[in-house]
Amino acid sequence: MANIKKKIVVKTSKDVLKILCESIKDTLSQVTGSNITYSKTFIKTNKTCLRPDIGCFVLFEGGFTGLVAMNFSAEAALEIYKKFNISMGMPEEELANHHTSSEVADTIGELMNQCIGQFQVALKKEIGIGVNQNQPRMVALTQAMRISLETEIDKPEFMRVEFRTSENKLFYVETTFEKVDFVMEKTPDVVKEQELDVDHLIENQKKENGGGEKSKSNQVDEEFLKKLGL
Repeated sequence: MANIKKKIVVKTSKDVLKILCESIKDTLSQVTGSNITYSKTFIKTNKTCLRPDIGCFVLFEGGFTGLVAMNFSAEAALEIYKKFNISMGMPEEELANHHTSSEVADTIGELMNQCIGQFQVALKKEIGIGVNQNQPRMVALTQAMRISLETEIDKPEFMRVEFRTSENKLFYVETTFEKVDFVMEKTPDVVKEQELDVDHLIENQKKENGGGEKSKSNQVDEEFLKKLGL
């Protein structure tokens, strides 16, 4: 049987950003019971900021270094806060009605923690690297505040992604990622399938040819194996 050929797959920091966005979308959609979406257009910027009305950020390091900020309008923060708590069984009349409430801050911080936790799991599964995070920090803002990593990065990449709640309220994810390539060896699935199912395929080939004489069957087998590259 022929050796399984492996191919080289290169993932970049933009692939990491996509994994992050999918993790945020899936987590927030699940905990709020609503449809969270994000733009497939990633915006290149020259800095990462916390922005009004609520900004949350987290740092991580390990396989690579990065910073993630989530910036919510007051309306988006309140919508997510209320839908999360209502889904947990809280009566709506008992919930806070202003984004500066400590309950809103605690909820947004906890949800960001869940998003980053999901991101860590997905990153390990899809790229094979692990990262450690600090506890997310949340702050209510009246003006933008630039944030940066203490660790010096040679080639930082700054990106921004637009998200929307089910009620069309906006919030944004901003990132500073170390520019890095992840080089992986992967076995093409088609090769695996051919090798694993070869006995089954040969049997089907025999049936299609009506059995025939033994010598003819052996010849068919050899020709069929050649077609498979085995």
